[in-house]
Amino acid sequence: MKNMLTDCLNQFEKQREECLSIRLIANSLWKDRKVLCLYHGHSLVDEKLNLLMHFQSQSIAYPSVYKLHSIESIMKVLMCLPELPAVIDLGLLKDSFLLDQPITKESLISKLWLIHLQHNPNTKDVVLYGFGRIGRIIARELCTDAALKAQLVLRAVVVREPVNLVSLKRRASLLAKDSIHGAFNGRISIEESSNSLIINGVPVQFITAEQPDEVNYIEFNINNALLIDNTGVYRDRKALTNHLIGGITKVLVTAPVKDIPNVVFGVNHKTCIKPDQQLLSAASCTTNAIAPVLQVLENQYGIIKAHIETIHAYTNDQNLVDNMHEKDRRGRAAALNMVITETGAGEAVAKIIPKLKYNITANAIRVPIPNGSLAILVVELNKKTSIPDVHQLFMTFAFKPTKHKQIDLIFDEDLVSSDILGNPSTGIIDAHATSISADGHTLTLYVWYDNEFGYAMQVLGLANYLAKEHMEISHASQVEAEEVELVVLNG
Repeated sequence: MKNMLTDCLNQFEKQREECLSIRLIANSLWKDRKVLCLYHGHSLVDEKLNLLMHFQSQSIAYPSVYKLHSIESIMKVLMCLPELPAVIDLGLLKDSFLLDQPITKESLISKLWLIHLQHNPNTKDVVLYGFGRIGRIIARELCTDAALKAQLVLRAVVVREPVNLVSLKRRASLLAKDSIHGAFNGRISIEESSNSLIINGVPVQFITAEQPDEVNYIEFNINNALLIDNTGVYRDRKALTNHLIGGITKVLVTAPVKDIPNVVFGVNHKTCIKPDQQLLSAASCTTNAIAPVLQVLENQYGIIKAHIETIHAYTNDQNLVDNMHEKDRRGRAAALNMVITETGAGEAVAKIIPKLKYNITANAIRVPIPNGSLAILVVELNKKTSIPDVHQLFMTFAFKPTKHKQIDLIFDEDLVSSDILGNPSTGIIDAHATSISADGHTLTLYVWYDNEFGYAMQVLGLANYLAKEHMEISHASQVEAEEVELVVLNG
């Protein structure tokens, strides 16, 4: 027993030393040569050790994916090279070598520049239209995550009220302190003369507008920009088209919209997005949580029919105390009542996975918690299966180090809603709650999701994809293959 404990501690110390070395080299490359090192999309600059230690903890089950000692060796070679690309994804670089293939200086150089040439080196201007729950999370990530900053630059935020020192202070405070997601890991200062917040060194202009067509973004030196509408107000093509004025070339809406493409990143973005597509919806948080899971089940077993029951945190459109509301039940005090309400998730999933058009239903219950939701999927499968087989299937998607992960799988016996707050995965399957009928055909899955942070990360994954210069990238591209790992859901 003592030897086992000693071996465990020694292994931990060895892994910690490897992670420290990787982090030090990454920060040195960034500081001295402005080279940003990533690991499967995760920035290694200024990252805490727990990110790398998390990958190390999975090395026993998935050594080819998570083992990091070869990363350290690669980085030591990179330090000696006279020229390097501005962004290097070390995870992709490592995976481009076969398991038994030696990593030489020459082979490393050729693969490094091949991957670099398949990357889009240009950044995309981003405008946030609205600054609510999702907007502020997106702003936090855009201004702190070095990997996102290499592709997306937050330039402006559009709000309805007049922008002045008082409103800027309030906006800064809401961004800095969050009752659910905690304090902002960065610095915010106010630049009154330009009506801007300086967020982690990123100047972000605040602009007043009552309607989308009131702003000429070119006047603010914003051009060819992606606008992310997170207000939830504009829900049809006609209204959203008003965003497409000076400086804005694409609009992404953080809500389902009936008459424009609804996209779940990692499921239908390859088939749904065309190069000239200007208006897109990122669908809803619930649709993003359940569509990837249902796609996997449809591909593997075939779905005869399914029902989705969503247990959702209360939202801003409900009343805190009993009062008048256009939807009667939502008028009752949100923090005191469970509220039955409708959801468009079933209809939205049917559009994203057309095979489910006539055999899926959905309902929703709002519950008295501020964040953290649960979707209960009752699915009748065409092929017989078992719980271990289902879990093994989802492990192939969950145990990957991809940055924008659609599916996670947790075996924690006492998992509750607060445990998934801040989880970047779009949907988290609760393995201990999975059940199946005696005949092996009716499967019940419990899928948790952080309906704020998890959804915001999915929106950013889609935004990052839209920022690429060419919308249709060759399947041979190793960068694309890792970034949209769940494309395999469609085959």
